[in-house]
Amino acid sequence: MGILVGILIFSFQIKNEAVAPAEVTKVEETNVASATGEVATEPATYEVVKVVDGDTIHVVADEKKQTVRMIGVDTPESVDPRRPVQCFGDKASEKTRELLLNKKVRLESDPTQGDTDNYKRLLRYVFLEDGTNVNILLIEQGFGHQYTYNKPYKYREEFIKAEVEARESKRGLWADEACLN
Repeated sequence: MGILVGILIFSFQIKNEAVAPAEVTKVEETNVASATGEVATEPATYEVVKVVDGDTIHVVADEKKQTVRMIGVDTPESVDPRRPVQCFGDKASEKTRELLLNKKVRLESDPTQGDTDNYKRLLRYVFLEDGTNVNILLIEQGFGHQYTYNKPYKYREEFIKAEVEARESKRGLWADEACLN
């Protein structure tokens, strides 16, 4: 019995010694790769070549024009051929143009929203080079409202709060006189 216990202890020690060096090597390889920048890369940026309306833009990605619909924000319509221009639609489009046209942006997807919508537009959060989230900025300044299409999204609570603050402060389309025409 003592021999059996000894064999078990010996084989356990050998097994642990065989595993330990591989784990240490793996950690060192990860650290070296991260330190040299081989693993960590800069996020891609894309040039905005057209602003369709307040919540839709065109960017150039891989030498191809892509349409991007901003997640979580809905601005009044200004280009829908089936409807007249909505109140504040032109102003929302102009603000988005001012913020984004011919600028470099970073795009962030959200797994809760899928990659594209029914119109094959990429669904993304849009960030300026300084890190500003344009989607929430449009809501904060009253150029659009928080919009949940199908499922809650990553920044939803922040967007809802931004809309409440814009409404209470009567900014943009929430101003008393904004849509009297």
